[in-house]
Amino acid sequence: MANKRSDAPLVNQALAGDQKAFAELMVRHRGPLYNLLYNMVHHKEEAEDLVQEAFIKAFAALSTFNQEFAFSTWLYKIAINTTIDHIRKKKLQTYSIDKPIQSRDGELKREYADVQEATDKDLLSTEKSALIAQAISELPDHYREAIILRHTEEKSYEEIAEITKVPLGTVKARIFRAREMLKQKLKGKLLV
Repeated sequence: MANKRSDAPLVNQALAGDQKAFAELMVRHRGPLYNLLYNMVHHKEEAEDLVQEAFIKAFAALSTFNQEFAFSTWLYKIAINTTIDHIRKKKLQTYSIDKPIQSRDGELKREYADVQEATDKDLLSTEKSALIAQAISELPDHYREAIILRHTEEKSYEEIAEITKVPLGTVKARIFRAREMLKQKLKGKLLV
């Protein structure tokens, strides 16, 4: 990802009304932003829409950007808030993998991919990833945000504190609590 220094000239140009400069900022940050939001919603099209919405909001609020901080930090915060609002509005419904899904017409038939060619190791890895992703999606928003930023986006505690605008100690506590909650949720479900 581009750093604070390399984004500064583009941010200044964008603040002066240069739309090409803002477009360049979008190109630089689209990939990492998409990865972050995809890890929050687990749906390709939703993540793409949320990235676009975050850029629209950032462009509209560009005059409020404080250049003492990294553009990416400011942009991530807009994107995360946009995504959390989206999740709250949508109230994403989760389904049990053990129980059949009910529809108005009765029980829906489940179809599973042919995994005969997959090795046991691949299958276990996929199952672990799905269980972990499900457990993370069930965490309260502030814990989910912190754990995704730390472990998926590989942000430092300090960067997370800047993005979330909470004290460093709070970030550390949230990540600790999120890990503990995940351990409890996944207890006995993961084979090590």
